Amino acid sequence: MKSFGGFFMRLWARIRPQPATLGERAERLAARYLQRRGYQIVARRQRDGDGELDLVAVRDGVVVFVEVKCRRDDREHPAEAVDERKQRRIASAANVFLRRHDLLEQPSRFDIISVIWPDDGPPRVQHLPHAFEAPPDAW
Repeated sequence: MKSFGGFFMRLWARIRPQPATLGERAERLAARYLQRRGYQIVARRQRDGDGELDLVAVRDGVVVFVEVKCRRDDREHPAEAVDERKQRRIASAANVFLRRHDLLEQPSRFDIISVIWPDDGPPRVQHLPHAFEAPPDAW
């Protein structure tokens, strides 16, 4: 009689849940951070237009588009990765999101949450409200 142990081990290796990437873990951490501060998360990893919105939150009637950046060390601050090109893509996606949900009249802003998550210690979170303005050509 043939053993099926090897077959099931190979099958399990293919279908078991994969560990979350560092970026996914940072986004979950950022969402929890915001929720503890009174923000309601209304969307995660929302793809609109040419860009992706990591988190969309609402607090006090303001729609907040949050870009989450994570690094293992602090040689480069994570927020530095949100250059003008990235800001334009986020703003374009935000514009599509606001139009799609009939929220163009709602006040909105762009925040960055930076996470430093070293291998040998706890993560450090920094929230940068109003981190940038939408480039004029993105609207």
